[in-house]
Amino acid sequence: MSSHKLLLKFAKRHPGWIIISIALGFSGALFNGISTILIVPILLNFLGLNLPEEELTGGGSPGLVEGLLAPFNNLPEESRIYAMTGAILLTLLLKNLASYLSTLSNGHLSRLLTNSLRREGLRILLEVNLDFYAQMRIGDLINRIGQEINRTAQSIKISINILTIVLTILVFIGLLIRISWQLTLASTGLLLLVGLANQFSIVRAKFFGKALAQNSRDYSNALLDVLTGIRLIKATSNEEQEYQRVEHLILERERAEFKSQANNAAVPPINEMSGIVAVLSIVLLSRVFFAEQVGSFSVYTMSTYLFVLFRLMPIIGQLNGARNSYANAIASVDLVDDFLRRDNKNFIINGVIPYSHLVKGISFENVSFKYPEHENLVLNGINLWIPKGTTLALVGASGAGKSTVADLLPRFYDTVEGSIKIDGTDIRDYDVRTLRRAMGIVSQDTFLFNDSVRNNIAYARSNVTEDEIIEAAKRANAYEFILRLPQGLDTQLGDRGVLLSGGQRQRLAIARALLQNPEILILDEATSALDSVSERLVQEAIDDLSRDRTTLVIAHRLSTVRKADQIAVMEKGQVVELGNHEELMQTSGYYARLCAMQFAEKSQMSGLSDRKAIAKTSYEIRTRLNTMIGSLRLLVDGMLDTPEEETELTEEAYYSALNLLKSLESFETGIQSPEELEVAR
Repeated sequence: MSSHKLLLKFAKRHPGWIIISIALGFSGALFNGISTILIVPILLNFLGLNLPEEELTGGGSPGLVEGLLAPFNNLPEESRIYAMTGAILLTLLLKNLASYLSTLSNGHLSRLLTNSLRREGLRILLEVNLDFYAQMRIGDLINRIGQEINRTAQSIKISINILTIVLTILVFIGLLIRISWQLTLASTGLLLLVGLANQFSIVRAKFFGKALAQNSRDYSNALLDVLTGIRLIKATSNEEQEYQRVEHLILERERAEFKSQANNAAVPPINEMSGIVAVLSIVLLSRVFFAEQVGSFSVYTMSTYLFVLFRLMPIIGQLNGARNSYANAIASVDLVDDFLRRDNKNFIINGVIPYSHLVKGISFENVSFKYPEHENLVLNGINLWIPKGTTLALVGASGAGKSTVADLLPRFYDTVEGSIKIDGTDIRDYDVRTLRRAMGIVSQDTFLFNDSVRNNIAYARSNVTEDEIIEAAKRANAYEFILRLPQGLDTQLGDRGVLLSGGQRQRLAIARALLQNPEILILDEATSALDSVSERLVQEAIDDLSRDRTTLVIAHRLSTVRKADQIAVMEKGQVVELGNHEELMQTSGYYARLCAMQFAEKSQMSGLSDRKAIAKTSYEIRTRLNTMIGSLRLLVDGMLDTPEEETELTEEAYYSALNLLKSLESFETGIQSPEELEVAR
């Protein structure tokens, strides 16, 4: 679709406002022409050149002029000028009123078109497949749905303005033709040259507009990088480096904007000079080629012709300026056109069957998948069966395809071969909205909105009660830390929940999933980035969440998947082993090796921790024994002078022995904890 077709497509959605804008523009042009004709007699009278009677009654004036002057013919000469002055003021008032209303109409139409373009863009962003976001930069999208759409809507407003100006020019040319078509024919040729004189500026305006649009995109992307990566920038002390990078883009954008403005500023003087040359040329041509006809003109007729011509020149200048502005904005129109096209993007083909509930289970049948624009398969011939109410865990090295399997189930992507079926029905046949509402997803990269805790928990459901939110938070082990927040459930969390720790964000995500009460649960590395305390709290919440649900679990830590009904071991996009924990450990295959490696690392780390604890306890015992031995030595050697000193040293020795006993008990309790016993096994 060309840029002009895009503008026409959206403009056609508001035909009423377009007709009103054009009608008001034409009315303004008509009143402008009438006031121009009527003002000439006033000017001539002011100069002492009273018009003969035949000038006003048709003896020497063109028919159009006669028609405009006819209402004043029967008035006395003294009153005629005042009446014509009043008529001029009235037509100017009507002309400016029409222009004012036309401006309001154009502005309203521009806002309507901006809203239409943004709604269309937002609809595309929400409906397009996820691979679109992998190919586009977020800064580009923000720039297009913001600034570029504004410029596109402005170009539609400019287009209507151009149409209004053209109507005005046609009215004035019509007046000139009625006075002298021969002279107007020559004038039109010269006026076209005035337009051509600006063609170079218009061509350059397209180039500068394209450069400005590119600079705006680069600046938006860089600024978004700085805002989203501010923690890394500060951690690496790269503030100055980022400042210089963005400053360079700011200066580049400023230079592009200056070139565009300089090009636009050249239009008025070019118009003025070329216009004056055109008028002088018309005067000379009229004396050389149309001397006989001009000689038959009355002073009034010739003055009217020249006055209309002079009034026409700045209007032609406005047309050239509007064309220049339109050329400057056309690059944005092209960008928005590409953004709003649907034929160059992938969209989900929605099914028609409303999803109700799971009866038997979920099956992956010979599923293969590759990402768009990639040649290699990410998944190759996957076959899995997840009975209702059971848990399937996916394990394997990074890049094995585990998360891709999880992305296929809610149809973030569609398979390229094979199918995924729920109760024997291909998920592509289900309505995707009802299907996804039946699924709860908790991933490692938890997203929270810059909103209250309450609204983040209740996001997946509408019309939820306060008690339901609190109950979900309690089940997710989140309610205790929520109460400690400044405003409790009403605390604003900041961008992406920046005010919370990783474990707290995860627990809010679990509370959200609990409140959603999904039939099917997808857990994608939900505890992989947490410390041991947070992991324990989150794992307890996950256990509660996944109870009696059909669950797909992805985890690097094998200790979190041991309770799964099935464990699928993936390698290079294929399932290489399948069974429960005990079955897979007996095969001594890939899963058994992974377990051995992870628990060996855990034992090593635990052993290192034990050595540190032993060293610390040994130091404490030695310190307290030295204190106690020193006190007893003073007593044995009789080095004390008073009974009070003996009593004080005895008590000090007693408390040192008591603290020593507590240190030993604490150490014994530590090495016999359930975690240590698990490692020992």
